[in-house]
Amino acid sequence: MRVQIKRPVSGRTVLGRYVQATPAGVHGALPSGSRKARWNALMACATDTEAPEVQAVAGVLATAFDTHGTHLLPLAGLGAAATRHLIARWFPGADAVLELDWQSLAHAERAEPRYDEIEDLVALLTECAQPLAGMREETLWLAHALSQASLGDNHLWQDLHLPSRRELSALMNRWFPVLAARNDRDMKWKKFLYKQLCDKAELSICRAPSCGVCSDYANCYGPEDAVAA
Repeated sequence: MRVQIKRPVSGRTVLGRYVQATPAGVHGALPSGSRKARWNALMACATDTEAPEVQAVAGVLATAFDTHGTHLLPLAGLGAAATRHLIARWFPGADAVLELDWQSLAHAERAEPRYDEIEDLVALLTECAQPLAGMREETLWLAHALSQASLGDNHLWQDLHLPSRRELSALMNRWFPVLAARNDRDMKWKKFLYKQLCDKAELSICRAPSCGVCSDYANCYGPEDAVAA
């Protein structure tokens, strides 16, 4: 299924709920294989295929269902009731299409070896959330999705299966504006989130005294064009 990106009437780029990030019909990180089938099922039921938050959550759910199956809860740390509400709110009917058994899922939480990282990232995101962006539970769903995707190997926007990095920036500006404002040098989002955790814990894993003189500068800044899984 092709996700349509809404074009502002004025022709200007909008970094908010909607953003025109790529040429019409271009998607930079479409999933493939069985993961794409699950993503298609979710997006076919999506309440708003243009909303970056809906696109991002669909990407994480599709990845989780493809990797771990539909007999386990997709988001580590998010219970069955919250997951069911998420799908009913943003992807109504997708549970039937994906044949989710909520009675079984009530006792089917998935073990995540790196759950401590997810917990820390969820706490960081929820602390910096914009209360007017949406319901509190929606912010929590999104925080869990972003945190879980941050454990992936690609750029964060790619592991979220978003059309481009700019959808992720739009999402961050709308839902987590405090964090977005801190990223005033346009650091890659995954690097930025983990740097925030390090700064919060007063830890330094960087050998250089500043980013400007760091030999690994290109790893934290610059274009994000790696191929997504």
